Order: sequence, then C-alpha cells, then structure tokens
Amino acid sequence: MISTLFGKKKITEDKLANIFVNSMLKAVDESFGDVVDSISNDQEFKVRPLMDKTDSDKFLMIVVVGNLSYLNRYFSNAEEVVLKGKITQKFANVFGMSYDEMAAIFKDFGQFIYRVNHPSKNMLYGMSKAVFYKYKLGQYQDEYFAQLDAPNPIFLKRLDTVMENYLWDWNTFLDKYKFTPEETY
Repeated sequence: MISTLFGKKKITEDKLANIFVNSMLKAVDESFGDVVDSISNDQEFKVRPLMDKTDSDKFLMIVVVGNLSYLNRYFSNAEEVVLKGKITQKFANVFGMSYDEMAAIFKDFGQFIYRVNHPSKNMLYGMSKAVFYKYKLGQYQDEYFAQLDAPNPIFLKRLDTVMENYLWDWNTFLDKYKFTPEETY
C-alpha cells in the first residue's frame, strides 16, 4: 500500500487532457478500419453495409462524447468542468475550430446519443445506437428491422462489445496517476 501511495505520478489537468485527446485520436485512427470490417461482416445484415474506412469523424465524436459522460464518476464537479473545457479546447485546436464550435459539436452529439438511447441511461448502449444511426445501418438489415429503423438487438450487443474497447479505463489510469489541479499564482 505504501508503494502505491508514493509510486503514483502527479498529473495536471492540462497533461491529463493531452493524454486523453491523443489517446482517443490514436485509438480511432488505428482501429476504425477494423470497426468498419466488423460491422460490414456482421451476419445480421442482409446486405453488406457501405461504410468508408476514412469516415471516422462521427465515430470519434461518439467515442469522445461517450467518454466525457463518465468523468463525473471519477472527478468532482469543478474538476470535471475544467477537464471538459481543456479537452474541448484541445480537440478544437486539432480540428482548427474555435472552442465554441467544438463545444457545440460535442453538445449536438451528446443530445443525439441521449435521444436515440432514451429511456436507457446506459452510455455504452447509447454509443452503439449512435453508431448505428449516424452510419445509417438500418437500411442494410432484414426487412423487419429495416422497416422499424431499429437496430437488431443481436447486432447491437456485438457492437456494444466493440464499443467497450473505446471506453477510457479511469480506474487503471487513476491507480497509476494522482490527479492534481494546476496551481494558480
């Protein structure tokens, strides 16, 4: 126990935001093609979905917004607000946008996930449903589910398994790092 207390590295909000943003970008950049292959080859589709392996922006936004929704489980309200702000600014810089433009995109995706997932509050399930609707996968299903424009539950369960790989493991991260707010002078 003593080794874990003294063995943790201190990390500031800014460094944590950098790690988070870079990790999300890297994870999606390196694996989105595999996600597309997994979806395209799923046996629940009657017609192979047409997804472009370079069209990862919607997927990235779903993953980021989903992960941001978990911050309140690990950080105080004040820490959460600061972290979300820093993460939003860093993504805005990456995409050449203003903070307000990026915040509006995050808000839109958050509302979309909430809407397609209602009444469930399970964010993982909401992320999977958001992928289903953002990539218009309903049209590739058998007639029953296509007419409903609802995901086949078997496919959705498989997609949940894929989406789990994109959830940030805060427990492991916080076991290694001690979060310290930045000092003000």
